[in-house]
Amino acid sequence: MTTEQFTKEFELARPHLKSYILRITASMADTEDIVQDSYIKASLKLDTFKGDSTVKTWIFTIASNIAKDNLRAKKRWPETVTDICREKALNNPDYFPEIANLMHTSPQAQFEIKEHITFCLTCISKSLPLEQQICILLKEVYDFKVSEIVEIIESTEAMVKYYLHTSRSKMTNVYEGRCALINKEGTCHQCSELNGIFNPKQDFEVEKNKIEFAKKANDPNRQNLLDLRFKIMKEIDPFNSNGSALQLHHLEHNKKIMENF
Repeated sequence: MTTEQFTKEFELARPHLKSYILRITASMADTEDIVQDSYIKASLKLDTFKGDSTVKTWIFTIASNIAKDNLRAKKRWPETVTDICREKALNNPDYFPEIANLMHTSPQAQFEIKEHITFCLTCISKSLPLEQQICILLKEVYDFKVSEIVEIIESTEAMVKYYLHTSRSKMTNVYEGRCALINKEGTCHQCSELNGIFNPKQDFEVEKNKIEFAKKANDPNRQNLLDLRFKIMKEIDPFNSNGSALQLHHLEHNKKIMENF
């Protein structure tokens, strides 16, 4: 494969690679660095690519290894991350003026429930062990096969299936106890609270019921609701959407809080 061919393949993979790394690291700066380092490292190792996998799988393997090295010594986030960061925001006099300024200056600072669902999913997934988080994102959001994930994380099929099963079970349990969108007794009402702040004239219940996910809140199979969350995440580019500027601001805020937690 020539350098020109590789560069073309890399640029095709870049949007997914960039959103994948962001969702693992929760850092825009780290994402830019890791994506760039992945391109350089892969370019220098072109002669080692034998075509046993797709170029995209190979690129994701290199990027995942760099991301894992970056994250290995960092603490995983607690399941209650949204509660912790919400309280910090409410007690920070600069937080809401920053948000207000963002909403007046950026065309990508609209609050939309779908986008906040993906933001929440990103934060909750960071409470999983790193390998579990990587596996479930690769499988459910980026459509990699189990055999490809085995290659990307350099593990076995049995371990990948274990990571997928365990991560799905844990995330389903976390959402059941927390998410007020699917359980009236859920402890987290952040979606409705933020909608009230950013869209005070909007009827939240009406907007919520426009989403397939909310319509199926009574589905007894909670795994199906997790699948719907991943479906929503798959459809949204965190760097290029109606609310990307707002959600990226939220994510950077959470990252800073968690670094000092």
